[in-house]
Amino acid sequence: MNSNQIPQEFIDIIDIQIEKFKQHIDIVKKDKIPLKKDEITSEQSQKWVQIDNVICVYVDMKNSTQYSASSHASTTGKIYTLFTGTAVRVLKKFGASYIDIRGDGVFGLFNKDEVHKALASAVTFKTFATEVFIPKISAKRKDLNTGVHIGIDQGNLLVSKIGLKKYKNTTDAFNEVWAGKPVNFASKLAGLSESNEIHVSERYYKNITNQKALYSCKCSAPVLLWTSVDLRFEQKLPFDKAMKLESPWCKKHGSETLKEIIATDG
Repeated sequence: MNSNQIPQEFIDIIDIQIEKFKQHIDIVKKDKIPLKKDEITSEQSQKWVQIDNVICVYVDMKNSTQYSASSHASTTGKIYTLFTGTAVRVLKKFGASYIDIRGDGVFGLFNKDEVHKALASAVTFKTFATEVFIPKISAKRKDLNTGVHIGIDQGNLLVSKIGLKKYKNTTDAFNEVWAGKPVNFASKLAGLSESNEIHVSERYYKNITNQKALYSCKCSAPVLLWTSVDLRFEQKLPFDKAMKLESPWCKKHGSETLKEIIATDG
């Protein structure tokens, strides 16, 4: 690469990053997701933090591109505020240690011992989407086919802060980067959903132990709520199958069931 192809000032930036690439990176292992910003290393330290078996809940708005293409700016803003703002607050209320927004999607990270809290957050947001979000949006725009896609995966993650620290009046471009499969795969699992479904990986599903999280409400005879999804021909994911949940919280016993499920995590 030379200055005839790219101006030297940009070559200098690239060269500095190449030198960083050559240096050794240390991995600092932690049992739980860091709650304080200063517990997450930065690229200057040449360290990354690794947390094992992190659970990622990813929620994504269905057909969001239709809004910006066909709605007034104020309507689009209200739709995103309702969807994204609720997602962030629901995930936070259930104890997600880290929450981030990616366009029209939101993800929350839970520790390995919060399997049922993670699921409860997903079912709660799904219930909000079916009972509140979809009816409100459909009332304004009957031509918009909206909903929510939700995916959950569990695995090891690396995190470090990369970018430029805020200096004087400059914009802060110094953010946490989560490297690993759970966030990526949770997003792809969410993308499998036709509408208002929760898709989870087998490695997460096997950690669900509370029977009320697996079977139908006491309103009727217990029936397994989850169905298997064949992924053998799905190139985006390395799993042979996922598990799918379509049910929201029961209108009669949902609140009671939710409390019992999250109590499983202690």
